[in-house]
Amino acid sequence: MNVVILCDGNPPRPEQLKEALKHSSLFIAADGGAFIAESMGVKPDIIIGDLDSYSETGYEQASVIHDPDQETNDLEKALAYAYKQEGKEVIVFGATGKRLDHTLKNLSVLKQFNNQFKSLVFKDKYSVVFLLPENFETELPLDTTVSLFPLSGRVEGITTTGLKYALSNGTLENGIQDGSSNLTVEKKIEINHKKGDLLIFINHKTDR
Repeated sequence: MNVVILCDGNPPRPEQLKEALKHSSLFIAADGGAFIAESMGVKPDIIIGDLDSYSETGYEQASVIHDPDQETNDLEKALAYAYKQEGKEVIVFGATGKRLDHTLKNLSVLKQFNNQFKSLVFKDKYSVVFLLPENFETELPLDTTVSLFPLSGRVEGITTTGLKYALSNGTLENGIQDGSSNLTVEKKIEINHKKGDLLIFINHKTDR
């Protein structure tokens, strides 16, 4: 089952969200994400969170689940619900932007839940973000900006092909060396790594 989750960070473009919803079976708004959904004229199936941002009106078409647990954030609650509903492929919008601490927390949640789904992807107006398997290949337009980030602090044994600034059994480490703002020079790219949690940011051009 394909699942779309909308959090209360920077909203996606309306067409992004609506296109994803065409291919989903379950739409979950994480707390204040329900207001973003309303502003875009789409209706979630589930509204879940500690409800510190969203207040029930009694007129919702969605099922509202109040989970006051302060040990988990709203994205964790939404992903746990998606997992219980046997979700397989999950797209999360609104997980980035606004407060930096919230963004960093949500990236930690991405790592926490990554192995529970067939795919777990963050999307926003600017990029697609996900954790790479040890061996990864895809096709992208030439001159696409691609950034690699060592989410675990240090990632070892990185080898890339198809990127302008190539790595051969290299290491990325926070505060030492990063892999930001690389460019595709071939349509097919390959990224392999041996140890650590490696995030990829695939940026798309936007005028907004």
